Amino acid sequence: MRMGNKIEKEFQQKKEPVRLNKYLSEAGVCSRREADRLIAAGRVTVDGSIAQTGMRVLPGQEVRIGKKIVSRQDEMIVLAVNKPVGIVCTEERRERNSIIRFLKFPVRVTYVGRLDKDSRGLLLMTNNGDIINRIMRAYNRHEKEYRVTVDKAVTPEFLEQMAKGVPILDTVTRPCLVQQIGKYTFSIILTQGMNRQIRRMCEALGYQVRDLVRTRIMNIELGALKEGEYRRVSDEELDELYGQIKDSVN
Repeated sequence: MRMGNKIEKEFQQKKEPVRLNKYLSEAGVCSRREADRLIAAGRVTVDGSIAQTGMRVLPGQEVRIGKKIVSRQDEMIVLAVNKPVGIVCTEERRERNSIIRFLKFPVRVTYVGRLDKDSRGLLLMTNNGDIINRIMRAYNRHEKEYRVTVDKAVTPEFLEQMAKGVPILDTVTRPCLVQQIGKYTFSIILTQGMNRQIRRMCEALGYQVRDLVRTRIMNIELGALKEGEYRRVSDEELDELYGQIKDSVN
């Protein structure tokens, strides 16, 4: 099951005028708030004239910040996807169940951080490499939250050890926040992204993961998005995301 015909038509029919601050934000330049500051400072021009706050631009108009042209072809796309189990995070064309084939999105996008084939939940997809790098670099310590169901009752000792750090892959995982949700279920917030990290952590402590759902990446939440569906990340979410990654190392 897949959703997004309305979103697809948006990208196929970009003929409507759009507010300049939104144009700059979607081009991956900055947040709408920062765009308003640049416009107010007289640093943005449209067709050679100094831009005005609140103005709209049409496809084909030349937008510049200083001397740099901001092209509509550089429009930024960020999607929140609810990945089902069985879909593979890969761009390998020969993989029949790849996330790229599954979405069939009309503009080339790729994923921000893998979810393994047996896991499900929130996946961000974008055409902006800078955002991908800033979110995924481990030393930026951006949060990713998961809901995990295991094969045995969760104990205080298990939670404590998961939170302190678990020896896997010749290292010890970074301390993290872990909370019990139910008898067999807990939530965990990671600030790193090692290969199959949660599954390996559980296995090292004698547990097997039965279900793993990513529910949040930084400020973007899975919410009520149905499995197999996707939505465009809102302007408000993008503004907050920019705020969280603006000082991150690329």
